[in-house]
Amino acid sequence: MNWQAFALTGQLAVIVATVLVILGLPIAYWITYSRWRWKFLIEAVVSVPLVLPPTVLGYYLLVLFGNTVWFGRWYESLTGHTLAFTFSGLVIGSILYSLPFAVQPFAASFAAVDRRLLAASATLGASAWRTFWRVILPLSVPGLVTGVALSFAHTVGEFGVVLMIGGNIPGVTRTVSIDIYDRVQAAEFAQAGQTALLLLVFSFVVLSLVYALNRKVWAAWPFR
Repeated sequence: MNWQAFALTGQLAVIVATVLVILGLPIAYWITYSRWRWKFLIEAVVSVPLVLPPTVLGYYLLVLFGNTVWFGRWYESLTGHTLAFTFSGLVIGSILYSLPFAVQPFAASFAAVDRRLLAASATLGASAWRTFWRVILPLSVPGLVTGVALSFAHTVGEFGVVLMIGGNIPGVTRTVSIDIYDRVQAAEFAQAGQTALLLLVFSFVVLSLVYALNRKVWAAWPFR
């Protein structure tokens, strides 16, 4: 078992899930409550990773991170190296690829909040910021839990984007999914099977916890 790959994957998933909370909440709030006529275009941009093949997204990010375009050249002049085949590049790519898995549950949860409560809060003189923290956010906890869990789990299982922009550098960009691919290529099927089984169990546990928390099954335990 390649524990180094597991540690790297866990670190990547934690960073991505944390950043997506910071970025996803304002994006989801704007999508939910904005009255801009063309906001569906922003929704489409956010949701593109759901339908775009990971290798396509990875390819465009690889080009962007390289020194053939202005962004890559600018970053290289600033840091002395490109973003391609680095852990930082993996983080950026994973954030973009997992963005809809955080934003969509957040937005759905915000939209489910009763608008009469928001109107009452405004009538009592609460600002939009205070209403968000005191009314919207507490009532949206199930969606927040879902978004964080899905973005974390999705990052753990990434393959196409990671392979395209990160390659296969041990301790730097070799995640668990890449490790499984390497072992299959080397005909090490027993080791690949063990790692794959562990990922399968992890995915099942994460989804089970999400569904359990959202359905509040713990409130009914122990059953009578």
